[in-house]
Amino acid sequence: MSGWILTPADAALSPAAGGKARALASAERAGLAAPPWLVLSTGAFDASFERAGSLDRISLEGDLRDELMAAVATLSPDGELLAVRSSAADEDGTSHSFAGQLESYLGVRPEDVPARVLDVWRSAFTERILAYRREHALGSSAGRPAVLIQRMVQPRAAGVAFSADPVSGRRGVAVVSAVLGLGTTLVSGEADADTWLVARDGTIIDRRVVQKPTMYVVGRRDGRIKGVEVQADLVNAPALSDPEVKAVASLARAAARHFGRPQDVEWALAERLYLLQSRPITSLSSMADPDGRLAIWDNSNIVESYSGVTTPLTFSFAREIYGHVYEQFCRMMGVPAGLITAHDETFRNMLGLIRGRLYYNILNWYRMLALLPGYRVNARFMEQMMGVKEPLPEDAVGEVAHGARGRALDSLYLARTMAGLLVNHFTVNRRVDAFYRRLDEAMRSPDPSLEDRRPDELVAHYRALRGQLLLKWAAPLVNDFFAMIFYGVLRKLVVKWCDADGTLQNDLIGGEGGIVSAEPAVRMQRMARLASTSETVIERLMSGPLDEARAGLKSLPALEAEYVAYLEKFGERTVNELKLESETLLDDPLPLLRAVGALSRRMASGAADGAALQVSSGDRLRQEAARRVSAALHGRPGRRILFEWTLRHARRRVKDRENLRLERTRLFGRVRRIFIELGRRFHAADLLDHPRDIFYLEVDEVLAFVEGRGTTTDLRGLAALRKSEFRGYVEGPAPDERFETRGVVSHAQAYRRAGPP
Repeated sequence: MSGWILTPADAALSPAAGGKARALASAERAGLAAPPWLVLSTGAFDASFERAGSLDRISLEGDLRDELMAAVATLSPDGELLAVRSSAADEDGTSHSFAGQLESYLGVRPEDVPARVLDVWRSAFTERILAYRREHALGSSAGRPAVLIQRMVQPRAAGVAFSADPVSGRRGVAVVSAVLGLGTTLVSGEADADTWLVARDGTIIDRRVVQKPTMYVVGRRDGRIKGVEVQADLVNAPALSDPEVKAVASLARAAARHFGRPQDVEWALAERLYLLQSRPITSLSSMADPDGRLAIWDNSNIVESYSGVTTPLTFSFAREIYGHVYEQFCRMMGVPAGLITAHDETFRNMLGLIRGRLYYNILNWYRMLALLPGYRVNARFMEQMMGVKEPLPEDAVGEVAHGARGRALDSLYLARTMAGLLVNHFTVNRRVDAFYRRLDEAMRSPDPSLEDRRPDELVAHYRALRGQLLLKWAAPLVNDFFAMIFYGVLRKLVVKWCDADGTLQNDLIGGEGGIVSAEPAVRMQRMARLASTSETVIERLMSGPLDEARAGLKSLPALEAEYVAYLEKFGERTVNELKLESETLLDDPLPLLRAVGALSRRMASGAADGAALQVSSGDRLRQEAARRVSAALHGRPGRRILFEWTLRHARRRVKDRENLRLERTRLFGRVRRIFIELGRRFHAADLLDHPRDIFYLEVDEVLAFVEGRGTTTDLRGLAALRKSEFRGYVEGPAPDERFETRGVVSHAQAYRRAGPP
């Protein structure tokens, strides 16, 4: 045997059978019935083309023709009509189906098979096919055609079926289309068809029956396809009964299960149901399933901390910390431990990374809120307190409400929580002071220094910080909670008694002494005043390279001491300071030195008063706000007492919140230094191309590599893969601020807000 003729058993594993025939052979092996068939392989075309020298002169001769006719005689022992169809190597593939592009012939008499084979061969090289290949960047060599030859059936009904809806993208809905007789006009688009939508459980959820005055059949003798009138009582009747519809839908789904992807099948119903062809639904690869689980993403409250593209190291760090922080918050609010454990998935997925950008998973925020005592009593107030800007969409309300407790039980939990919060209120100052002491202890200058530690020691230091601080964030949470409460109450009192615009409370809180965030400006003025005494130092600070600027500092020891003290306390502060990959003043102090130089120039020229700090505009606003409040509450001693009590607590809590944020920056800065040092060690060991490639690994990937539990040791390759991907995120379009996804979040999503903005 030459290998030119392939049986279904041969075709299943042979590339020479072409895509369509291989798929049909595979489906048959899975138990799906097809009419008898064989394949004339691509090798037959190659041999004929080599002998002819051109497509115009190609023919079937000699042994090839004899072998083909012998196989046809076996397939059609009594002269049964045949279908002759193309089966190119890449036809009916996962990316390109070539649907309707190549020629197929029905009702072919056995003696006419050689001529139809030649027609199929030639159809693979028409200008239309070549243009299709050029458009989709497909090589021409893959177009070498095999030919599928199949015994025809005279069907009562035929058509197409999709295991998933190719229009809506619904994977759980099969679409069945049928006509009476042959399905050729339906496949070609010439005729309308009855259509059914079938759910996964077999329920027919929609149907459309059309008039069918004509059906097409194949002449038993001449093989000609002709239209005949449909019997009058069948014109408006469905082409299939409901059980037959369900059987066709099951056939499509069986093909999809076998091939592992949604399928577009052609079928025929004669004495039994036959599969004629199965190919992937290529359009679904870029469509999300609208029945998939809803997720809502919003970055409006997080973009100021994590703007733009964020590296994998930062995201993996933030993902864990946010989960633990909100878990601790729920414990503080009195949520039972068992309920927290039952909703572990919620806490582990508070954040998402969409095209390299951080987003809140808003539905998980609501699921967390629904756990809090009092949510059922006053849901909207709690949403506003937590900064949720938009109400929950209607189709998601039921899911969150389902997970919430009943009002009566919720009220009992709320009463218990309020008692706990009262205790927290009276102990918050003590808890914050204790947190400062624990943080100072953990953040003492490491000995040996980070630069001198081994990788395993650096990992141990990170784990110590994680256990001592990152996973024990209760004090800042309690303080932030009461800051929100007292600020909210203060604003209500301001609106009700003093200022209907509701802005006066900001001026009352501004200018509070002891807030560390105001200290950098004071320190910079001190440095500028010292630098202003030397024109050389001013010039070096304003325009010299970093080494010259530092040399200028050394020439004034007092200035250098102030500079070192500034970096020690505020060196980790920068734009996007929560992003581990952000360069800080410790990495590049030149922006600080330039700012000090510019201010010292103004002082030297008399444009700025360096002799004494002036009363800030914030102080003036605070004094004016206090005067307006005093006037509004004049003669109302009860209101004044309540207002001043609320204002005093709001100021203390907001001050501590700002100061604790600086401590968070210090802690994140230490974490950043640990991983930068690990990056240097990995680079020195030839594990990474650059020390900063560490930012393209996840936290646990780094730890696992050191601890011997990683699933890959090719850190260089992993970082390079991620760098390439994230470069595309930087150069590509950013998702909208708020959008919804369905099903698989990271595939086939538009990441755009639905409807008008």
